[in-house]
Amino acid sequence: MNGMSIFGGWGMGFGWIFMLLFWILVILGIIAIIKWLSNSSASSDRIRGKTALDIVNERYARGEIDQEEYETKKRNIET
Repeated sequence: MNGMSIFGGWGMGFGWIFMLLFWILVILGIIAIIKWLSNSSASSDRIRGKTALDIVNERYARGEIDQEEYETKKRNIET
């Protein structure tokens, strides 16, 4: 076969390209995970910054509580 492999002699020549692509994908995956984790922690920080009145207003706007319960909770918060 005169030293030719099943790839016709090109198998080892392009091996470094596949290795480079592999490591690029690994690095991009790590970066994506870091961004995802930082975004989820930033959104939880925003939730923690809400006041009790903000939460009651949102619950009333979503229809989770009726007007009477809303006014009672609002009065309790403001006093």
